[in-house]
Order: sequence, then structure tokens, then C-alpha cells
Amino acid sequence: MIIKPELVNQIKEYFGLNIYETKVWLALLGKGIASAGEIAEISRVPRSRTYDVLESLEKQGFAVMKLGKPVKYIAVKPKVIIEKLKTNAERDSQEKIKSLLKLRETAEYSELEELYNVGIKPVRHEDISGAVKGRLTIYNHIKELLENAKKEVIICTTEAEMQSKSRFFSSLFDRLKKGNISVKVALSGDEKEIRKLSNKFKIKIAQINIDAKFFIADNDQVLFLISKGTAPDEEIAVWLNAPFFSQAMTFLFNQAVK
Repeated sequence: MIIKPELVNQIKEYFGLNIYETKVWLALLGKGIASAGEIAEISRVPRSRTYDVLESLEKQGFAVMKLGKPVKYIAVKPKVIIEKLKTNAERDSQEKIKSLLKLRETAEYSELEELYNVGIKPVRHEDISGAVKGRLTIYNHIKELLENAKKEVIICTTEAEMQSKSRFFSSLFDRLKKGNISVKVALSGDEKEIRKLSNKFKIKIAQINIDAKFFIADNDQVLFLISKGTAPDEEIAVWLNAPFFSQAMTFLFNQAVK
């Protein structure tokens, strides 16, 4: 059995194994049940290392040791491995989230906030701006920007974007309504779909023919996307803490949705 180097490299990355573990696992999958000697011959991993590698794979759940003599190993079905890794990833993710939430209660976090506040006070208002890159980072910034609004938020985007980020906007609208924040929304796209979104979120949505995406909070800060049709990691937005510019954008928005 010939194991392609390309497959070895891909599986190594996908499953988080080292090179020997990958070769041994692929060899075991190809045999189903095999001894360490057979695996060493197929995988071309040194026989002296094959025993350790098989034990490592067994501990990780990639292989099962068959009872009896001589000692042989049975390959675990890939589907089972994926489900196990998925479960582990979900567990680790939840633990990480809990850890991050607890971080806010620590003295260290308070010191971080104090450092930021001390550092930001001498900075001129108009200097607090910058470029935000990556779709996930952009939406985290949008969330922070709009949820901290005190009076009004303006959202201008596409119907397709709001559809794809339905959960994000649903949660955002709920929080804004609870805070009695005025919400103005305008979307470009299919008129019927826009009406559906209006009913779904129970919020008035205007239709516009401008293919633009920007978000304004309290006539004070604005974030607008300047890239289109790029990969998620390559999307770019510009954030400006500029009341003069934000007020001008708000005026133009209100004129467009009349």
C-alpha cells in the first residue's frame, strides 16, 4: 500500500497529529487490523518507534488494542474520530468562554481597564479611529459600537448580509430595544425579502438602492465597509470617531430613506 505524501500532510494538519502518528494511522486504516511489525513495514516508520506511536494513537482514540497474542491494533472508524474531536473542541471552547468571562472579575482585568483609560484620555477625539480587518473582527467592532449607543443607531447594509447574519442582528435589535435606543435600518436588495426581515425583527426597515454598508452610533461614531466580494479574512472597514463626519452621514442617510 502506497501512502501519498500529500495525503499525509493534509491528514496531519486536519487531525493535529505528528508525522509518525499520521503515517501509522493511515497504514492501520489500510489494514484494518495489524501488528506493530506490519504497520512499520507499510508506514516506513522505524519499528522501534512504531510501538510508542501506536500507544499514543490508542490513548488519543485513533486505535484500539486487540486482546490476545500477538498484540495487534484495530483502526477506529474516521467518522468516530471526527465526532470525538468535535466534542472535544466544543468542550474546550465552552471552557475557554467561561475562562474569558471570569477574567472580567479579576484584579488584572481592572488594571487593564485602568491602563486603557489612562492612555486614552490624552488622545485627541479625532485621533481615535482606524482600519478594522477581517469579517469576524469587523462584526465584533460593530457589536461593541452599537451596543454602547445611548440614543440612536443607524444601520445601512444589504438584505443578503442581514439574512446571513440573522442571529447577530436579532440579538442586537433585542438589546437595543431593551435599552430604548432608536434604531433606523435601511437595506438594499429584494423588496419582498426586506419586508420579511422587517416582520421577523419587528422593526421598520426602509429599502434603498444604494449598495453601501455603514453603521452609525449617536451621530458620533461611524464604521463603514470599504471592501466588497473579498474573502472574509480580507474584508476591511474604517472606524471613525468623528462627530462632524457622522452627523453628515446621518443627514444623508435620512434624506435617502425619506
